[in-house]
Amino acid sequence: MGLKVYNTLHGKKEEFVPLNEGKVGMYVCGPTVYDTSHIGHARSVVVFDTIFRWLMELKYEVRYIRNFTDVDDKIIKKSNETGEDCIVITEKYIDEFHNEMDALNVLRPSVEPKATEHIQHIIDFIQMLIGKGKAYHVEGGDVYFSIDSFKDYGKLSGRNLEDMKAGARIAVDEKKKNPFDFVLWKPAKPGEPFWESPWGNGRPGWHIECSAMSYEYLGQGFDIHGGGKDLIFPHHENEIAQSEAAFGRQFVKYWIHNGFVDINNEKMSKSLDNFTMIKEVLATYSSEVIRMFLLSKHYRSPIDYTEDSMREVSLGLDRIYAFLERLEKAGIKVDGSKKGELWNDFSKAMNDDFNSAKALASIFEVVKKGNKLLDDTNDAPDEGTLKILSPFYNDIKATSNILGMFLLDPQSYFKAKKDKGVADMAIDPDEIKDLILQRTEARKNKDFSKSDEIRDHLKARNIILEDGPEGTTWRFE
Repeated sequence: MGLKVYNTLHGKKEEFVPLNEGKVGMYVCGPTVYDTSHIGHARSVVVFDTIFRWLMELKYEVRYIRNFTDVDDKIIKKSNETGEDCIVITEKYIDEFHNEMDALNVLRPSVEPKATEHIQHIIDFIQMLIGKGKAYHVEGGDVYFSIDSFKDYGKLSGRNLEDMKAGARIAVDEKKKNPFDFVLWKPAKPGEPFWESPWGNGRPGWHIECSAMSYEYLGQGFDIHGGGKDLIFPHHENEIAQSEAAFGRQFVKYWIHNGFVDINNEKMSKSLDNFTMIKEVLATYSSEVIRMFLLSKHYRSPIDYTEDSMREVSLGLDRIYAFLERLEKAGIKVDGSKKGELWNDFSKAMNDDFNSAKALASIFEVVKKGNKLLDDTNDAPDEGTLKILSPFYNDIKATSNILGMFLLDPQSYFKAKKDKGVADMAIDPDEIKDLILQRTEARKNKDFSKSDEIRDHLKARNIILEDGPEGTTWRFE
């Protein structure tokens, strides 16, 4: 089965055939760097990081571009409020973004262009549009794109321009030929950053930067353009209008958009004050738990961030690592093969529009099956069982290169989790050790009531006891 991708442009899954055999050009809209990034930003980045990884696994040569918007009204507003220079603000949040994405095991794209470093490319692009009669300059320094010059406007979002006009409540701007014409270049106000241009000192509009930078790094047309669903209109719609008006050819072949992250069944919004920042989530959960959560639903579906959902994901990750630990104790090691049933099921899921939820389900199915085999053999599998179990281990480790998880050895994973739990919950390990000794003594004396009481007391503190041939160990649930 070849790769199939849901294309927002046509509203259906399509066979993925890149414009140039063996090569993929991908552009994803990055953050506007005026503030700390939230969990919604993380979802988009992790989703496209996973897509990037899978395309490379399929042996495509991928050129992946993700931009930074580092000149914008919000950045200027932040500068006015704080007294900090715009460059100081943007560099601060770019560094913070990189640190957080590195912590989430996100691979760096091929290029991360900044809008301010491509002003001349943007100016050249605007001049090209004006020369083709697709944009116009008005008195005062504004340059607008002419919506009426592009007959296919609305094809990505499915919006009809006439219907939009009939239902619109927009401020009248007599400088525009059409109320829906959008700005390509805006004149600088006093105290704002600006660049010289044929239309006077000013700065670019938001939409034009992505058209100019994607052209610079990927050419007139490329394979994949992505971002959150909120960008479909007007941002991506306007990108299509600009780029296709400029070059007279299809701008992007496949449009991919990820769904939103809700917080406790509510949309993230400033009015609800429920923005959950990435650094807050990283302070509570490991990077692999966060990645598993963000990939636990199909990328086009909404996903709800709650304490319960994160706890469930954390327990699921524990189950996988515990299974790997059992396999290692049975003497199974990675031999590099990727030919087991898990890898086949995982590949089918990823080739079906990057269905990470189904891919993860295939891993849990193998963990369930493998644990039963180990239970049936009392963790001492015979040669025949080892032949069945060995591909399970290989395949789970192979998926780690795509999912960005299962990267640790099980011992390191559980130790890190225990250390964090001890620190976060202010638990004294010596106290737990003493309780385990008391429980062991109670069991020797057949005082099962006291033994159960100690176990239940620790479980209430999210501490799980595990009895084995080498004694009793503990971990956080």
